Amino acid sequence: MTMNKPEALNAMDDELNEGLTNGFMEIRDNPDIYVGIITGAGDKSFSSGGNLKTFIPRATEKQVPPPKPRWGNRVVTVLKEFDLWKPMVAAVNGFCIAGGMELLCGTDIRVAAEHATFAVAEVRWGLFPGGGTSVRLPRQIPYAPAMELLLVGGSGGRMTAQEAYNFGLVNKVTSLKDLMPTAMNYAERMAANGPLSLQAIKRAVIMTQGVPTEQAYYIETQHSKMCFESDDAKEGLKAFAEKRKANFKGR
Repeated sequence: MTMNKPEALNAMDDELNEGLTNGFMEIRDNPDIYVGIITGAGDKSFSSGGNLKTFIPRATEKQVPPPKPRWGNRVVTVLKEFDLWKPMVAAVNGFCIAGGMELLCGTDIRVAAEHATFAVAEVRWGLFPGGGTSVRLPRQIPYAPAMELLLVGGSGGRMTAQEAYNFGLVNKVTSLKDLMPTAMNYAERMAANGPLSLQAIKRAVIMTQGVPTEQAYYIETQHSKMCFESDDAKEGLKAFAEKRKANFKGR
């Protein structure tokens, strides 16, 4: 999936959010899709966040209409409230700011181009990073750098790609030329695994965050039981014994 508004630094507006949300629903609902990749068009920006001239002003005046049946008004809200258990890879090709960060924090594997930068800019304009960043970011990187991004905002609180890698916000930093091949390599390696296992592991990890240990183990056990009892598990063991590639069916 490509956010294709490079002239606006891939800022989020109604049109972009509708396309993205429909794309996430397609990834969720299509059994032939095991893994998704999201990036931005051009070489300057992954996403600069919500469009401050068109979309965000309506939110400050409480003019954002209720969600339509097929899509939500903000893809970051969809990622926060939308159950997408298939792995998502982010290929960050430049600015990753505000809503772009909210989108990033909802993905699972992240690759960044060397020139990419990361910032949570909402506080600079008196806004709030309400698409999940204030919850997710301090859980995904250490407290101090998370709070620097959240509270300083703008260019003063901007993080380079190398800093993002050092803090564990991204998995790998590459040249721009190698960005999409690296993201695709991650996706292909995951897609070769058991699809039920992929989704069960992601779901168990998310569902056990902040849960008491005993309850977390129970959740883990239920997901483990489902995988071990699946046809895919039998096929995986058979493929191992026969020294061949497994032919998973997702059941």
